[in-house]
Amino acid sequence: MVWLEVETKVNVYNPKAMRARLQKIARFVKKETKGDDYFAVRLNKGMKYPKKAFRIRNKPDEIEINFKKWLKRYWSKDIVVKQEFEFKLKGKAEVEDMLALFRDLGFVEWMKKRKYSEEYVLKTDKRVIIEMNRVEHLGWYLEIEYLCQPSEMQIAKKKIRKVLKLLEINPEHINNIGYTRMLWDRGIKDKRYFIK
Repeated sequence: MVWLEVETKVNVYNPKAMRARLQKIARFVKKETKGDDYFAVRLNKGMKYPKKAFRIRNKPDEIEINFKKWLKRYWSKDIVVKQEFEFKLKGKAEVEDMLALFRDLGFVEWMKKRKYSEEYVLKTDKRVIIEMNRVEHLGWYLEIEYLCQPSEMQIAKKKIRKVLKLLEINPEHINNIGYTRMLWDRGIKDKRYFIK
C-alpha cells in the first residue's frame, strides 16, 4: 500500500507561546527522544548532498528503518509530499545483517540527528499529527503531518493549512528544508554517536 507523508515544517522562535497555542487546538500525546542514524551511498570528499539515504531509528522495543521518496511534483510553497517506506526489525543481529547488506551495496554511515519531540493530535481530527521538536544543532521546529493515501492528498493539504491558520503561523516562518540538509549545510554530522 502506498502511503504519502504530507507535511509542513515551521521555525519556532518562542516555544512557550507556541505550546500555549497548540494546547488550545490539540491534545498532548507523548514526549520522546528520537535518535536517527542516516546511511547514504558512499560519499567521497567534496561530494554533493546525497540523493539516496535511509534512516535507522532506535526505539525501546524495536528498530525502525525508513526511507522517503520526494514527490516534488506535488509540492507547493507551504507543503511537501513524500512517499514513505518503513519497516521494523527486532534485535541487534537483524540490524547488523541488514547493515552488512547495505554496506555491500555502497551505503556508509553518513549523519546523526537527535530530536526531542512533543507529539500532539488535532482535537478535531486525530490523523493530523503535530510535533514540536528541538533538534540538536538546529533549534525549535513545528511539524504538521498527515499520513494518507494518494486519493486523500488534497484533503491532507487543506487540513494542514487549517492548522497553520489556527496556530497563527506567519507564512514566512515555514521552512521545509529537511533537517539532514540543514545539518549538512552547517557541516554537522555527529558520526561518533552511530548505532551502539
